[in-house]
Amino acid sequence: MTPVGAVPKHRFSRRDVLAGVSVALVAIPQALAYAELAGIPGAHGLYAVALPLVAAAFFASSPHLQTGPVATTALLTFGALVPMAAPRSGEYVALAALLALVVGVVRIAVGALRAGWISYLMSRPVLDGFMSGAAILIVASQIPGAAGVAAPGTGVMGRAAWTMGNPGTWEPTAVVVALLTVAVILGSRRVDPRIPGVLVAAVGGLVFSILTGYAGPRLGAIPAGLPPLTLDLPWQRLPSLVLPGVVIAMVGFAEAASICRTFASEDRERWDANREFVSQGAANVVAGLTGGFPVGGSFARSSLNRLTGASSRWAGLVTGVSVLLFLPLANVLAELPRAVLAGVVIAAVVNLFRPQAFMRLWAFSKPQAVVGWSTFVLTIFLAPHVEHAVLIGILMAGAVHLWRELAPEVETRRHGDTLVLEPRGVLWFGSAPVLDDRILASLDGQRDVERVVIRCGGLGRIDFTGAQALAEMLDQLRGAGLTVELSEVPEHAYRVLDAVGVLSAPGPSRGSS
Repeated sequence: MTPVGAVPKHRFSRRDVLAGVSVALVAIPQALAYAELAGIPGAHGLYAVALPLVAAAFFASSPHLQTGPVATTALLTFGALVPMAAPRSGEYVALAALLALVVGVVRIAVGALRAGWISYLMSRPVLDGFMSGAAILIVASQIPGAAGVAAPGTGVMGRAAWTMGNPGTWEPTAVVVALLTVAVILGSRRVDPRIPGVLVAAVGGLVFSILTGYAGPRLGAIPAGLPPLTLDLPWQRLPSLVLPGVVIAMVGFAEAASICRTFASEDRERWDANREFVSQGAANVVAGLTGGFPVGGSFARSSLNRLTGASSRWAGLVTGVSVLLFLPLANVLAELPRAVLAGVVIAAVVNLFRPQAFMRLWAFSKPQAVVGWSTFVLTIFLAPHVEHAVLIGILMAGAVHLWRELAPEVETRRHGDTLVLEPRGVLWFGSAPVLDDRILASLDGQRDVERVVIRCGGLGRIDFTGAQALAEMLDQLRGAGLTVELSEVPEHAYRVLDAVGVLSAPGPSRGSS
């Protein structure tokens, strides 16, 4: 039996080999597609899968998490680098590798300092807003490729709008290929998640291209051989990559953490956020040293890994080695239509757009809904600098939290000559004056009130200054000739209220009112 608090230890088995190879067959076309999304030649997408997955396997705690290129991280990479260099250029590729190193170092530092708990700090409204906005941007970025055109302009939305507004420029075969790719991938998920729809679509597109002599845009030659190992990177540009590297490290890990939490809950096992930070960090460091770009946890590949029977973290190592062995043969994909890659990306992110989450959030909390919607809008309008939208969303979420902390609610009810007050929130030095004002406002004009009962069950926390303010408030009410009682005092507040003399003063009670 696994000791309480320990991460279960899984042994390598033949099922890991089957799962690892199965995931590799899907990871290869996805890596090519996500590299294109990040503005990087496809070969570097394969580099970001091979050795990084091998490195991640030695530190991971989840037996199912599969690391590598993912859509949101690719978009963040593109947003960080496109102002600094021309996509697909040698300088751009080197900056992507350096950015991966920054992401890796940040994640390793978080894990080493056992600060994995920060994976819980990315508020859901911010994450949903960013993911939904990113999904629209990613789909928009693939529209020209799906139509087989080279749209003019520099903005993602501008090129998409130009493409949609000029249907006469479309390559009909490319459009059909892209639509069929999306249909095959999404359809296979509905039939059985274990069906590698990405692989089926990629192989089908490749065979079609070879047999018909497809003349539309194709992937092109892929350098054969192992990933290059180098430290010859543009270190002088490092300061410009620190902020986007930190954002990618945190936002990208949110997806990996969600995957680990979901599977750990379903399997009734624990996972270790600190180890996963180190694992993801090691993968990014290796990606940076071998010509890759920032990587993260893939939900689709992790699900396939689990469904095909992976029983240990070594399945990821098998995936990495399988891709590594494929690299000398990678040029067989040269005739793959780029429309297939566009379809792969579109199918991967279409479910990230979640307007229903915002609708539910509006009914539950309008301030949090504003945070989510604002992050969503900013993600689209600040593109390609989408990391700025994330930062603004985090600041807004913090401001909403602070506002709630500063503005406790006070529900008021009248029973004869008794006024019942139920404050909710946190009573601390920042909110004490607000609570004082609201309680006094509740008494305004209530000349016939003789007794005041303050129910404290809704106060989540009371600090020393808040307790003192409450004591002074009670003294003022008693000085006005009112009988004052406290009820439902939380256990955690006994000590601090007793320290300021509230519980020993005449009138208050710990019991019911």
